[in-house]
Amino acid sequence: MSYAEQMLSSLEEGKLDEAKKQYKQALKFGSHEEKFSLAEELHHLGFLEEAKELYENLLEYYPGEGELLIEIAEVLVEMDNEEEAIDKLAELDEEDPTYPRALLLLADLYQMQGLFEVSEQKLLQAKKLLPDEPVIDFGLGELYSETGRFLEAIRHYHALIQRGTTELGGTNVHQRLAEAYSVGGAFEEALTHYEKALEDHLEINTLFGYAVTAYQAGFYEKAIEKLISVKELDPEYHSVYLLLARSYEHEEKLQESLETIQEGVKQDEYNKELNLFGGKVSLKLGLEKEAETFFREALALDPGYVEAALVINKLFFTQDRFDDVLEIAQMLTVEGEEEPQINWDLAKAYEGLEQFNHALKQYRIAYTYFKNHQEFLLEYGQFLVEEGLRGEAVEVYKHLIEMDPSNDEWQDLIERLQD
Repeated sequence: MSYAEQMLSSLEEGKLDEAKKQYKQALKFGSHEEKFSLAEELHHLGFLEEAKELYENLLEYYPGEGELLIEIAEVLVEMDNEEEAIDKLAELDEEDPTYPRALLLLADLYQMQGLFEVSEQKLLQAKKLLPDEPVIDFGLGELYSETGRFLEAIRHYHALIQRGTTELGGTNVHQRLAEAYSVGGAFEEALTHYEKALEDHLEINTLFGYAVTAYQAGFYEKAIEKLISVKELDPEYHSVYLLLARSYEHEEKLQESLETIQEGVKQDEYNKELNLFGGKVSLKLGLEKEAETFFREALALDPGYVEAALVINKLFFTQDRFDDVLEIAQMLTVEGEEEPQINWDLAKAYEGLEQFNHALKQYRIAYTYFKNHQEFLLEYGQFLVEEGLRGEAVEVYKHLIEMDPSNDEWQDLIERLQD
C-alpha cells in the first residue's frame, strides 16, 4: 500500500496523527501520479492546504503545467484567495490546451468581484477558442442574466437547447430560459419553458417560478394550481402563502384567500406583508375585528409600517375611533417615520375629538404636501370656514378653483368669505 493510500485509510479511520505522518512521507517519497491523485482526494475532502502543497510540489517538476496551475487556482478560490488565484492563472500559456478552462475560471472570479465586463471578455475569448463548448454558452447566459441583459442571455440559453444540452452542472437550461423570459415580461414563452423544465425534473423552486409567472400573466387559476402543489411539497415554503392568497383574491375567492393567510401566518409568524393582506381580505369579507387583529399584528412586527398604519386608520375613522388614530400616529412618530397622510389623519382625528388647535396645526403641516389634492383641500377648506379663518380658507378655495375653474359654488364661497 502506497503512502498516499495509507494516509487516506488513516483519515477514514479518524487517525489524524498517523495521517499527518503518512502525508509527509507521500509528499517526500510518493510518485508524481500518487501525489496528483492524493491532491485530488484531499481537495475533495477539504484538506486545502495539503492539496495546494502537493500541487505546488508537482509544479516544481512541471513548470507552467496548465492543469496544475488551474488546480492550484481552484484550491485558492476555496481558500478565499481570489486575487492569488487570478495571479496563478495569469502564469498559464495561451497555447496550453487547458487555457480555455482557465479563461472560464477567470470569468467566474471576475464575475464574483463584480467586474462583469472583464468576465464577459474572458468568456468571449474562450468562445472563440471553443465555439461549440456548452459550458461557455451557459456561462455567458448566466452572466447576461445577472447583469440584466436578458435578450443576450436568452440567445445563449437557446443555443444550448438547439444543440441538445438541456442540463448543465445540475441546472436545467429550460428553467434558466424561463426565468430570463419572465423577467423580460415574455410570460407565455416563460411558461412554455417552465413546463419543459418541470417535465425533466419536478423541482420546487422551478414550480414556484412557474406560479409567479402565471400570476404575472394574469392566469390566476393556473397560479393557484401550481402554488397548491408547492405547498403540498413543502408547507414551510413561506413565499407561497401570500401569492396564493392574492391569486384567490383575484378570482374573488375571498374565503379561500383568508384561510390561506391564516395557514401562512402559522408557518411564517413574522411576515408583516401576510398580516397586512390578511387585514385587507378580512375587510372585504366584512370582518372588521379580524382585520384589526391582522393590522395590529403587522404593526407589532414593524411599528414603522406606514401602509399598515394608514389602512388601520381608515378602519378607525369608519368607527369614529379617533383616539386609536392618535395612538397609531404616535407609534409612527416614535419610529421616526415621516408620512404626510399621517398628518392628515391626525388633523381629522383631532377635529373629531374637538381639539381644534391641534387639528389646525396638523392641517397646516399636511397642506404643504397636499396643495393639489382635491379631497384634502375640500376638508381643510371646510374646517377653516368653520373655525372662522377666512383668509386661509380663501387661499385653499382658490387652489380648488385652479383645479376646476367652472365650479361656481366655490367661486361664490370665495366671494362671500371676502365680503
